[in-house]
Amino acid sequence: MELKRRFGLWTAVAVIIGQVIGVGIFLVPAGMAKSVGSPAWLFGIWAAVGLMTLCGALCYAELASRFPEAGGSYVYLREAYGKGAAFVYGWMVLLVLDPGLTAIFGVGFASYASFIFELSPTAQTIVAIVMVLAIGGLTMLGTGIGAGFLRVLTLIKVGTLLFIVGFGYLSGSGNWANLTPFFSTPPDIFGALAGGLVGAFFAFAGWWEVTRMTGEIADPERNVPRTLVLGILGLSVIYVLTSAVFMYLVPAASVENDEAFAALAGQAMFGPVGGQLFAAVVCISVVGTLFAYLLVSPRVYYAMANDGLFFRKVGELHPRFGTPYLAIAIQMVLASALILTGGFNEILGYFFFVVILAIGVAVAGLHRIRRAETSGYRTPLYPLPLVVYLILTAVVLFFVGMRSPLQTAIGLVVVSLGVPVYHFIFKRKHGLDKNH
Repeated sequence: MELKRRFGLWTAVAVIIGQVIGVGIFLVPAGMAKSVGSPAWLFGIWAAVGLMTLCGALCYAELASRFPEAGGSYVYLREAYGKGAAFVYGWMVLLVLDPGLTAIFGVGFASYASFIFELSPTAQTIVAIVMVLAIGGLTMLGTGIGAGFLRVLTLIKVGTLLFIVGFGYLSGSGNWANLTPFFSTPPDIFGALAGGLVGAFFAFAGWWEVTRMTGEIADPERNVPRTLVLGILGLSVIYVLTSAVFMYLVPAASVENDEAFAALAGQAMFGPVGGQLFAAVVCISVVGTLFAYLLVSPRVYYAMANDGLFFRKVGELHPRFGTPYLAIAIQMVLASALILTGGFNEILGYFFFVVILAIGVAVAGLHRIRRAETSGYRTPLYPLPLVVYLILTAVVLFFVGMRSPLQTAIGLVVVSLGVPVYHFIFKRKHGLDKNH
């Protein structure tokens, strides 16, 4: 039994926008504004990183067109470098990245919900776990049901953000003087650009995850490239508009921490209850992100199981709903365990460098597997987009490594432990050949 291609273009676009726009849109603009010091630099960085991200998306679009199956980055690493490299990536996302991010989204929802309902720490933990289990359960009930919920959540999320942008300006609650001087060069231009660049890069992080569900997208050779392009362009516009209205509403110099930025903007627009209203907006945003993530991420474990690199049972689909229910259940259970134990923020901090590196290596893999005679979608202006994205990746890796050298080193060591696991367990067990 194989996954059915039930997702159309706009469902896939809803996945990429719904997943990428989470809490970060309310936090990142404050840090970027304080780093670069002027609107011109802020908008310029958004535009530059958006363009560079689009270059990576164009390369991923060709990879998805060549290998239109579930798994995304796992599949591209497998085809470019063999099953060993793919297993190491899958090892990381299965044990750390996916459960950790799922836990963060669940706890993020509960944390912002506590601004509205005054939840105790124990109640927040319960709410976070219930949210993960409830949304995970919905994604098990069929891709049609999951896609329908996701489209609605994404429409609500984007509509709410556009309302904030429009009402923020029309209400006259801000001050245009907050956007002046429009252009000024910060004293430490190198440090300012580093902070702004890394912040913008992480705001776009996760755009590649939609390719995990390529095996369920109808006409993937056409729809995946269009999904990635429309998604990145949509994200860029939303980030610029929301950053602009936040700066109009709140002087960046008055913000003591990133978390207060959105609350101050809400108070400027709606008065004392503005903070609670914005907390509700964040909750809506996080629910959409959690839903999108639980919908697409288990497809990696499903692909690993079908390749013989994980328990075969995980590669089975539910006989009635046609979803990889065991793969989804694994992520739900691991995420719930992390919510109970805590510390997942610190754990994830060790692996950000490795994730960025893995996506860059997957993009570079296009050069290894590209064939002139292959038909279908081909990256425009190739190899320029590949080179541009790899340059961006190298710059961000440098800044992240310099800022957190110990975390980076630990993350690399832990992920590399997947190499002996692959060789001594899976490669010997399944007799995989040298090319895989």
